[in-house]
Amino acid sequence: MVMRMVQAVLILPGTAIVLVPGVIIWATAGSDYAAVLPDPGQLQFWLGLVFSFAGLFLGSWTAKLFVSIGQGTPAPWDPPQKLVIKGPYRHVRNPMITSVVLMLAGEAMVVQSWPIAAWGLFFFAANCVYFPLSEEKGLERRFGEDYRVYKANVPRWLPRLTPWQPPQ
Repeated sequence: MVMRMVQAVLILPGTAIVLVPGVIIWATAGSDYAAVLPDPGQLQFWLGLVFSFAGLFLGSWTAKLFVSIGQGTPAPWDPPQKLVIKGPYRHVRNPMITSVVLMLAGEAMVVQSWPIAAWGLFFFAANCVYFPLSEEKGLERRFGEDYRVYKANVPRWLPRLTPWQPPQ
């Protein structure tokens, strides 16, 4: 299971938060949009670290829940076998995507990169289209009424203030 999770993390969020920003930094080097070295003297550096670590914590927590409760990984080729409705999943349906967006926002702030910020917005917008058109339909097929009840009570992106209690 550990190797399956490592593969899933390296391929999926790893691409979004490491590979693509790395290519952006390389492609914009020397331009007006080039990333700059982090400056701990600036507030945005510290805000960026807060966003990045919040995203890292949330992403790690959700991935752990996928393994321990869902008996799978975040990868579409190795999905959870059980519907996960614990921890952050009681507040919002897509905390993994939220974690990636937080990390991208943090990266953009730390290196002061508008192109990385634009990539983060594109990533979020693409997921706003993908989830209702594909992901949620697949979850409804796999988990049936349990997922439909969950979906009706837990928002896709903006977290509930109080955790949802699934029916017993």
